[in-house]
Amino acid sequence: MINFSGTPKIETDRLILRRMKLSDAQNVFDHWLSDQRVSDNRVNAAHTAVSETTVRVAKIVSDYANKEFCWWAIERKADGELIGEIDLYDFNETTGNCEVSYSIGYEWWNKGYGTEALRAIVEFGFRHMNIHKITAAHNTDNPASGKVMAKVGMEQEGTIRHMIRNAKGQYKDCAIYGIIHEDYFKKHKLNNILINYSWGDDVDL
Repeated sequence: MINFSGTPKIETDRLILRRMKLSDAQNVFDHWLSDQRVSDNRVNAAHTAVSETTVRVAKIVSDYANKEFCWWAIERKADGELIGEIDLYDFNETTGNCEVSYSIGYEWWNKGYGTEALRAIVEFGFRHMNIHKITAAHNTDNPASGKVMAKVGMEQEGTIRHMIRNAKGQYKDCAIYGIIHEDYFKKHKLNNILINYSWGDDVDL
């Protein structure tokens, strides 16, 4: 049975994973949702106005009332810069499985932040939520994302042709990766991740 506990604050060596705030909308727009280089790897088109992002962020903030909602903003400890987002979703309580997705702003690509955030969330899912298996997918023309998945122990399980259709109307083949609870702990020692279940610092709207 999945142990839902909402979206707690999680700290890694360089990052703070926290709840999104309404005041984050401008940075979310500027740092990744308006960037074509990032949106080309997403289903939805790049935002052209911050008002679009504000609506999206407001929906995320309102969904935190649901304990089954798990969506984190990714913030750098060094300077408080908001650099991306990551979420667990599509929970199947029959199998105990779910999926994970993430986006990192282009300025922070190839610096290990995606790997650090994904490892923290995978470990949180296994250690604290009792998830059985976590899967992820990436466009086959974005192999860098597959490298991030592999670094946290995920294994490619296959490729689905024309799995998604992006905002440009282009069909994309996707590589599917997955990792099972017991396999993760065979490959990785537990990380020093601090889980803060106090929401006080995260409800500043």
